[in-house]
Amino acid sequence: MNINELRSKSALDLPQDKLDEISLQATQLVSDYFSGIRDRSVRAENYAGKTLKAIGNELDRRAVPLETLMAECRSMFELSRHNGHPRFFGYVASPSTPIGAYSDLLASTLNANITCWRSGPAGTEVERMVVRWLGQLISYDESASGLLTSGGSMANMIAMLIAARRTLGPEVRNKGLWQAGSPLTFYASSEAHLSIAKAADVLGFGRDSIRIVDCDQRHRLIPAHLRQLIEEDRKNGLRPSCVVASAGTVNTGVVDPLEEVSEIAREYAMWFHVDGAYGAPGVMDPGKKELFRGLERADSVSLDPHKWLYVPVDAGCLLLRDAEAAASTFRTDEADYIKLHGHQDDEAFAFWDYGIELSRRFRALKVWFTLRYYGADLIAQSIAEDNALAQYLAMLIDSAEDFELLAPVELSICCFRYLPKNILAQQFSANPDERKALNQTLNGFNERLMSRVQTSGRAYLSNAMVDGNFALRACITNFRTTKSDIEETVDVVRELALGI
Repeated sequence: MNINELRSKSALDLPQDKLDEISLQATQLVSDYFSGIRDRSVRAENYAGKTLKAIGNELDRRAVPLETLMAECRSMFELSRHNGHPRFFGYVASPSTPIGAYSDLLASTLNANITCWRSGPAGTEVERMVVRWLGQLISYDESASGLLTSGGSMANMIAMLIAARRTLGPEVRNKGLWQAGSPLTFYASSEAHLSIAKAADVLGFGRDSIRIVDCDQRHRLIPAHLRQLIEEDRKNGLRPSCVVASAGTVNTGVVDPLEEVSEIAREYAMWFHVDGAYGAPGVMDPGKKELFRGLERADSVSLDPHKWLYVPVDAGCLLLRDAEAAASTFRTDEADYIKLHGHQDDEAFAFWDYGIELSRRFRALKVWFTLRYYGADLIAQSIAEDNALAQYLAMLIDSAEDFELLAPVELSICCFRYLPKNILAQQFSANPDERKALNQTLNGFNERLMSRVQTSGRAYLSNAMVDGNFALRACITNFRTTKSDIEETVDVVRELALGI
C-alpha cells in the first residue's frame, strides 16, 4: 500500500445521527420484546434451517441497510424459544431483567478485557467487589474471593483442578499427571451435575476417577456411603482429593446434607466443593436457610447469577475461602507480554492467577447493575416467590387424581407425571412384572406428552428420570411467573394429555 493511501479517517466509526438511529431502533426492539413477552408463544414453530431461510446465509460484501438488519433480527426473536416467558419452566435459566440487558450493552460498549487491573482497572475492582457480594448473599463468607466465569461448568472444573493440585503438590505442574503417583479420586452423588464427570475427563483424571455416592429416598447424598467409598479407596492405595456436594440438584432441586459432608471432608483432609450453580441463591429465602447449613464450611462454591439471580448469560461464579489455593494452582512465569511491571498490591492483581481464561469480558457489570437497581431484598423476595410457586404446583399435583408427584419439592423444581385413567386402573390389580410394564408405558406416555406441551407454545416443561420414572420437570426461576401461570400450565398438560 502506498503511504499516501494510509487511512486518514475511520471507515467504521459513525456520525451522531447514525448512532442515534441505531440506538433508537435497538431500544425499540428491546422495549417491544420485554413489554410483549407474555403474549408470545413460549416456543416458536420452528425447524432446522428455518431461521437461515428467513434471514439468508450468504456473506454480504456490501453494507446492508440498518432497517433490513433490524427486521431480520426481529425474525430471530420470533423464531426463538423465550426463556423469559412466564410459563417457561424447561431448564434452569432465569430471564434477564431489563436492567441486566442494558448493562450488557454498556459492558460491550466499554469492551474492557478483564484480565488484570492494568488491563481493566475499573472492571477488575468491580468484579472483585461483586464476588465478595455474592459470597455475602448466599451466607458463605463475608470476605469471599474468587472470580466470575462463563458458568457453573467452568467454575466446577476450576474447583476440581485446585483440589487436585492441592492433593498432588506444586511439582505436578512440571511433571504431569502421569508422574504424580497414585491416582486421585473425587466423590459426588448419583444426582450430581454432568459437569463434574466432564471436568474429571477434561482435566485428564478420567471419568472413572469419580466415585458415585448413593442417594437416599429424598435423592440426597448418603454420608455413610461416602465414608465407605473413601475408606475403600484409601485401602486400595488411591488418594481421595475432593468431595462435591450439591446445593440444589438440577433434576429435583434437593440439597445434600452439607454439614455432614463437610465433616467427612475435613476428617480426611479433602477439598470440599459445593456445586450451587442453580440452588445456592435459594438460601436467600428465609424459609430455606436450614437446608443450606454447612455451606459456609465449603472450600469453594459455584453459583450462577444467570440461573437464579435474573442476570443475562453468561455469568457464573466460583467463590473461594482461600484465594491462595487458587493462586498456587494457576500462578506461573508469565509470558513477557502479560508481565506486570511497576505495579504492586491491588494494582498487580491478575485474574489469570485464579482461573483458566485470559481474555474475559466485563461480566460483573450486569451483576452489579442488577443487585444495585433492585436491591438484594427484592431479589431475595423474588427467589422466595419462585420457591412458593413450586410448592403451589406440587400441591395442585398432589391433590389431583390424574397426576403424581415424583419427588419432594425443596427449592423451585417440581417433578411430576400424568396418570391416564386406563393405566391407573390397571396398576392396582397388576402383579410386579405387569406393574413394571405399565410403568414403561407411563414413561412413554409422559415422554410424548412433554413433547406436545413443548411444541404447543403454551408452556414449556423439560424432563428428568426420578427413580426410573419419566418426570415432567418444572423449574421455576422466573420473576414473571404468577399463580395463574402455574394453574394454566396444569390445565395445558391435562388438556394435551387427553389427546394422546
